[in-house]
Amino acid sequence: MKLEKLVRPNILKMMPYSSSRDEFKGEAQVFLDANESPFGKLNRYPDPHQVTLKSKIANQWNVKANQIFIGNGSDEIIDLIFRIFCTPGVDKALSFVPTYGMYKVSAQLNDVEMVEIPLNKGFDVDESIIDKALEERDVKIIFLCSPNNPTGNILSEECITRLLKNFDGIVVMDEAYAQFSNQPSWSEKLADFPNLLVSQTFSKAWSLAAARVGIAFGNPEIIKLLTKVKPPYNVSELNQKAALDILLKSARIYQNTLVLKSEREKMIAALNGYSFVKRVFPTQANFILISVAKPQKLYQFLLQNGIIVRNRSSQIDGCLRISIGTKKENQTLIKALDRFKKLEK
Repeated sequence: MKLEKLVRPNILKMMPYSSSRDEFKGEAQVFLDANESPFGKLNRYPDPHQVTLKSKIANQWNVKANQIFIGNGSDEIIDLIFRIFCTPGVDKALSFVPTYGMYKVSAQLNDVEMVEIPLNKGFDVDESIIDKALEERDVKIIFLCSPNNPTGNILSEECITRLLKNFDGIVVMDEAYAQFSNQPSWSEKLADFPNLLVSQTFSKAWSLAAARVGIAFGNPEIIKLLTKVKPPYNVSELNQKAALDILLKSARIYQNTLVLKSEREKMIAALNGYSFVKRVFPTQANFILISVAKPQKLYQFLLQNGIIVRNRSSQIDGCLRISIGTKKENQTLIKALDRFKKLEK
């Protein structure tokens, strides 16, 4: 893969913004370079390169610091990928649907055509789907999500490997729900595939959805490009600190993840006991997709009982997506479903 042939010419030519913090090395006591206020506790700009956070992430994920990019949520990473590789109105991107909706939204925002190829009946990629993807012309980026959102299943490792080996473009593997899965992270295979970019987040298992901290792991050359085009201070000091603090609590996060996995199995068993639930789909995420006879009626009933789930019928006919909550929250849901069951008799 020749990366320079994939990158937009204007991106290759552009000079990145140089912040005041980029222009010196070492320690200082008096800062008179960035037109900041000298007063307050949050008066200084954050580290634009998130050096400390990247060092901690490198140790946690067993990668090198130059293989890491930190984004203002994973959505910023998705947007920057389009800006780097796709010329508006010319190039295309590809995704396998149903999947995370921001791929298409970001494509539209950047005036990039999104080619959407349906997954098979098991919501997976197979040889025929990969063949179709490889036949598409002018595609610069392929998005994969595993475990997939909103279906919850992992995608075929063999088919993804074939895609990585044969696609002459960037493959983005979105692993937002990786910690809930039994599948090893694709970040372990960065050395094998220079066109692979793995996206993870602190929003799910790490309990920091409010902080908006996304991670990308990839070829150092791709990471350099993401760093080149990002805003200089894209992740605030508060959010960097939140991520650093939660990394110190990784043992607790691991235990919380085990609890959610256990609750997920209990919820699957409970949902399979209702006649109005037509199917509970396999999942390795922190949510369950179910097919029900009357999705809108059930959705509204739960809403009236103070419970919000996600109606995914617009993507997958007749389906609701239910996040796994605390034991108490899950019990509240089950009691509401019991009441709905009585109404349906």
